[in-house]
Amino acid sequence: MMKTKSSLLYGTVLLLALLLSACGSKEYKPEPINEDVDKCVMCNMAVKDDPYATQIITVDGQSLKFDDIGCMNEWKTENGTDAIGAEFVRDHNHGDWVKYETAYYAYHKDFKTPMAYGIISFASKASAEAYVQEQGKGVVLSSGQLADHTWEVNRDMMDMEMMKMHEEQHHSAEGGGSEEESGAHGESDSHSSEAGSHS
Repeated sequence: MMKTKSSLLYGTVLLLALLLSACGSKEYKPEPINEDVDKCVMCNMAVKDDPYATQIITVDGQSLKFDDIGCMNEWKTENGTDAIGAEFVRDHNHGDWVKYETAYYAYHKDFKTPMAYGIISFASKASAEAYVQEQGKGVVLSSGQLADHTWEVNRDMMDMEMMKMHEEQHHSAEGGGSEEESGAHGESDSHSSEAGSHS
């Protein structure tokens, strides 16, 4: 009789432990990018549906989207990581969502990214290494190594992008395009000097 009660108690405790374990392993999934409405949480630029987009899913299920991994890092620096359920980046070759911690990253200050942080993500180390070799410059970093990375904006690249944006708006205005059209073009295809506040 005692043995039966003991076995029943053990079974109940095991079942409860399994249930609690299942509750604790919540699966977080990235949301698709909607270019019509999605704005970077940090710099307020439009988030394009491209390989540079990143996102954080908070523990309460909220999606925070960023146009550049540097902006995502800045958010983590300012807010900490306690509220983060999962972090996602995109594979540069295929655009698939990849977990931040399992991805590999190619970095060089001259790699062109939306906010000029120069970091490009890949699903595998081999892909990141191939990109660096193809470019003839840069280094491959793991997510752990990114923790010690010096996150800096390439100011020269940002200045060049600003000049390019102003030239495009000028040509658009000369060609009969409305100010509203050129402004929309500038916002969707370039990134403003608001990035100058990021470092």
